[in-house]
Amino acid sequence: MEPGKKVVRAGIVGSGFAARFHFDAVQRVYGVQVEVVGAYSRNPENLKKFSEEKGVKAFKALQDLIEASDVLHLCTPPVTHEPLAIQVLKEDKDVIIEKPLTGYFGDEEEDFSGDEFPREKGLKQALQSVKNMLHAEKSSKGSIMYAENWIYAPAIQKEREVIEKTKSQILWIQAQQSHSGSHSLDYGRWERSGGGSLMGKGCHPLSAAIYLKHVEGRMRNGTPIRPKTVTCRVHAITRMPNYQNEEYLKDSYTDVEDYALTHVVFEDGTVADIVASELLHGGVKNYLEVHASNHRTVCNLTPNNAMQTYNPSEENFNDIYVVEKAGTKQGWSNISPDESWFNGYQHEMEAFYRSSAYGEALESNSELAADVIATIYAAYLSAERKGSEVEIPSVLS
Repeated sequence: MEPGKKVVRAGIVGSGFAARFHFDAVQRVYGVQVEVVGAYSRNPENLKKFSEEKGVKAFKALQDLIEASDVLHLCTPPVTHEPLAIQVLKEDKDVIIEKPLTGYFGDEEEDFSGDEFPREKGLKQALQSVKNMLHAEKSSKGSIMYAENWIYAPAIQKEREVIEKTKSQILWIQAQQSHSGSHSLDYGRWERSGGGSLMGKGCHPLSAAIYLKHVEGRMRNGTPIRPKTVTCRVHAITRMPNYQNEEYLKDSYTDVEDYALTHVVFEDGTVADIVASELLHGGVKNYLEVHASNHRTVCNLTPNNAMQTYNPSEENFNDIYVVEKAGTKQGWSNISPDESWFNGYQHEMEAFYRSSAYGEALESNSELAADVIATIYAAYLSAERKGSEVEIPSVLS
């Protein structure tokens, strides 16, 4: 243990990709001494492999892991977030919840289809899930830490500083996350993911856009400026009968969209336009552009030109990681020298553990997460109505 650093005990719930990612990110926390006490998973085989690989204890019961920890990482599918978070919060422990916070997953109906359920029902039940989690947090000494890495990306945090110090009015935000599609089969099933591109990808730029308006509102009068209405269109392009599959884009989606265009109007009349899709070649496109009263900022999370490399032969780079979803390593590449740094992963973990150890305020909290989920499911209702404007309900009042 390093002198002067508080020790915080961490438990990891899950044993898949997200669990490995969180474990590795925790190793880069420097302001707090983090002790990973162990992990729990409902899959004993995966748990055994994960615990042996990371050198941590495998817990047979979730309750035992909760009792042994100060902070719990929920590295599980979104459909599990609500019950797990409530169980953790009842023990007065902090809980780091991967995005999306929660959602609507079909009530475990055997013949459930994401193409057919009424979006009004999805909105109502997603909001109830959020309310249940917020109530559990309010009754707890623990906090919900919303693991939205975009909030802590250095470019977004620098823009926060610009807005606060220049007293900017944000007039219009443009933002996008797109790439060639997820490898996960769960991602393409509504009952596991709670939606398609709008939910799985759109939640990132949408969270950042809402966050910056929260920042502006707090700077002006101490109250976040919240999203008020939304209009949205979604499409399932790779599921069309005439889609020409050349196997460059993933097309394993069963009942979710692969493209979403969302227009948000905030309480002060300003706007944000968010694009999310699985239809993009050449890597990930993660950007947010702020058009303000006194400046314009473009935040390029991925790709960015911090490092550009020309490679004449694909095989030269066989064992070199270039950037997520690149497709090919031949020709010019925008290599990310530290992808997790640019995307804010280590920064969010640092912030969460400093909050848990020293009580520092969270930038990415349950209040933000609630606004995001309300906006997403109101957007799905708008899409069902072919783009009609829908009021975004507040779950915070």
